[in-house]
Amino acid sequence: MTMELLAPAGGPEPFRAALAAGADAIYCGVGNDFNARRNAHNFDFDAFEAACREAHLAGTRVYVTINVVVRDEEMPRALALVREASARGADAFIIQDWGLFDQIHKTWPELELHVSTQANVHDARGVAWAREQGAHRVTLSRELSLAEISRIAEEGVELEVFGHGALCFCYSGVCLMSSMAGGRSANRGLCAQPCRLLYRLVDEAGNDIAAPGRTRPLCPKDACTAGDVAALMKAGVGSLKVEGRMKAPDYVWSVIGAYREQIDSVLAGAPASAELGGTPVPAHVARRLKRAFNRDFTDAYLRGSADDEMMSYERSNNRGQLVGEVLSSSGGQLQRRDGRGNLHRDPRQDKKSARCTVVVRVDEPVGAGDLLELRPDNDPDAFLTATVPSDVPAGGTVECRVARPMPVGCPVRVIRSKAAHDGSSADLSREVARKRAVDVRVVARLGEPLSVELTCANGPASPDGSLPQAVASGPVVEAARTKALTSEDLAEHVGRMGASAFEPRSIEVELDEGCGMGFSVVHKVRAAACEALEEAILAPYADRARALAPVSAMAAVAITPAAASSAEDIACAVATPTPEVCVIAPSPEVARVATAAGATRVYVASDELGEPGSPAPVWPVGSVPILDEVCRDPEHARIDPWITAGASVAVGNVSELALAASCGAKAEIRGCIPIHNAFALDKLERAGAAGVWLSPELTLAEIQSLAPRANVPVGVVVSGRPRVMTSEHCVLKAANRCIHDCARCALRRRMISLRDRDGRLLPVRTDLNGRSRIYDAVPLDLTPQVGELIEAGVTRFAVDATLLNEAETRAAVERLVNALAAVREGRKPASRERHASSGHLFWGIG
Repeated sequence: MTMELLAPAGGPEPFRAALAAGADAIYCGVGNDFNARRNAHNFDFDAFEAACREAHLAGTRVYVTINVVVRDEEMPRALALVREASARGADAFIIQDWGLFDQIHKTWPELELHVSTQANVHDARGVAWAREQGAHRVTLSRELSLAEISRIAEEGVELEVFGHGALCFCYSGVCLMSSMAGGRSANRGLCAQPCRLLYRLVDEAGNDIAAPGRTRPLCPKDACTAGDVAALMKAGVGSLKVEGRMKAPDYVWSVIGAYREQIDSVLAGAPASAELGGTPVPAHVARRLKRAFNRDFTDAYLRGSADDEMMSYERSNNRGQLVGEVLSSSGGQLQRRDGRGNLHRDPRQDKKSARCTVVVRVDEPVGAGDLLELRPDNDPDAFLTATVPSDVPAGGTVECRVARPMPVGCPVRVIRSKAAHDGSSADLSREVARKRAVDVRVVARLGEPLSVELTCANGPASPDGSLPQAVASGPVVEAARTKALTSEDLAEHVGRMGASAFEPRSIEVELDEGCGMGFSVVHKVRAAACEALEEAILAPYADRARALAPVSAMAAVAITPAAASSAEDIACAVATPTPEVCVIAPSPEVARVATAAGATRVYVASDELGEPGSPAPVWPVGSVPILDEVCRDPEHARIDPWITAGASVAVGNVSELALAASCGAKAEIRGCIPIHNAFALDKLERAGAAGVWLSPELTLAEIQSLAPRANVPVGVVVSGRPRVMTSEHCVLKAANRCIHDCARCALRRRMISLRDRDGRLLPVRTDLNGRSRIYDAVPLDLTPQVGELIEAGVTRFAVDATLLNEAETRAAVERLVNALAAVREGRKPASRERHASSGHLFWGIG
């Protein structure tokens, strides 16, 4: 099977670089409001239309990212963007928000919709559910193994897989770390990438327990699947996606060009095994990838691993390609000691003479203008950069001028390729970034009009399934008065397609003997055929633009609660429900203390409840299982039995919701399925939600807008530390003490935290599956606002006691109970606790 190569573009220049390098499709943002790279250059509509035109003529599709959550008041604008982008040439839209997805599908069922990886879909059941909602394609979570991808492909939905570029440490769509730390939410396209920063892994006493050098415990290497192309094709991957909408044109040009060569090699039948690593990576391709920005490479997830092999503990910046080492240094600064014994450059020595010459031996060829990094292993912060003065073959040496001597043996890397910069610049300067191959048929019959027919040799087909085709006719062919035309002459002149968007792959000539015609006539007919082919390629987009329905009027109004159909329903609708005090309990002891303090509803992680279907008697009767925010196919045996007809269950993804709906369980949507607009609320209710727990990213005003529209109970976690990350990689591995047996791991039973650069402690917990969860450094306390939340329609209030002991849980539950009592009695609840936060209740996420 073929596999699409999908390229990133943060703006017009990377877009053209991707086009020139051979991308089958390009994804980009339009405007800066509704995409997950809001800090990229992105496109305005006119630039986007021009880019689409060039891409479509080249046979490349264009996808628009609207992969963020959308607020109620933004929905009309988001839908207007979809309509305008579609009219300007977008082939598909990549969507995270289920409310937006539903509105697009209802308004324009003809549009192609892709589910973003931000929607956190990672199993066959979730993909099948997305298909039922109208998805044409699903972008899978990065964490999946090849075997899982192969199983999911059996659902018949086109799959998109991230094949190259940055890896998020957290499962996409459920990361709140950037949001809770500074309001820059990944769910709104503003992630500050806190996972790349320095952290200390510390124990209860604050002692650093990380192994030496493991200073970035949340920083993965970059994905690279160049050696896995054949395996991904065999598994059923429809699109291999390259991450990088914040990357420069030369990066896009280099990486897309490398993968174009890899994919074409497999499609051409080059020897390759359909096993992981079975696609040979030529040295020049590997070099091209390594000299583009990278943090070193891994395909660990595809192999079913989340171990240390995937981590870049030592550094988060560009590693480039290791090409050699320092042989010697000479010269350098003359230094003098001041009165305190500190060394300084001697002011009598000018800067030019103070420079040093280093001799570098290279094991890989380097080119003039390449930028080298010289970074000592034992003092990585004391690095220098140098520019290569001339081309040097592998095995040679090169002298570079630097500011100070470097130790013998110091590793040397190429961190910027001059060849990539020059190559992308040259392609960007072309009038046409990439020409589309066409098959040409020329017919010159005596007494008939000259005919030039062009048929695209590749690329997306027309709506009827055929490749775009056009024909142009000229004057009637007459007998030659002097020299007769030859087939060779006719082929040569028709093939001169110059500045058009096309180039001939083959030219077939049908020529009667003795025909005569001026070549200027041939050129005119050829030009007319090129213009006609352009029109044929672009016509379906123009037709669609004319047929697009206007934005639905529903997008501008609030969704109101469903009308009551009986007196009993009416009574229920107008009555104010008694608020429920809920607790998320980590242990039976904490659950018992919470219920004694006034909690009436207990939630427990399903793994803690004992045997599925029959919770251990130590837990309160009616305890509600909390299912993981991750539900992969191999985990169904562990998770699915907790979803039973008539029973309540808290679900963390659409796969679990789909199963709950199919068997009649009462699914409560957890906050990790974000609901930021009434359309998402309505969509998920119709999909089977019997309750919703709102995201901690919502403000009080947004809750006041959403909660009254719900037809099911609405809950808010008002106390405890929000979970800010869920990772397949165990954070405790930074201690380098892993025994590969989570049940017996001593570190798991301790109170381990990450200390950030500001000294704040972020608790870390890992489960029996080795999956990590990181919690915010500051606990929430929303109890002062319970009155306003009740007025908004919130009926369930939870204390998250995951990290609390029995005494702390008792205090937190009593605090909530007292706050509710104060509201009931017309009093003001107690003030917020010291060192606690109101979260995003009064400040939004951008």
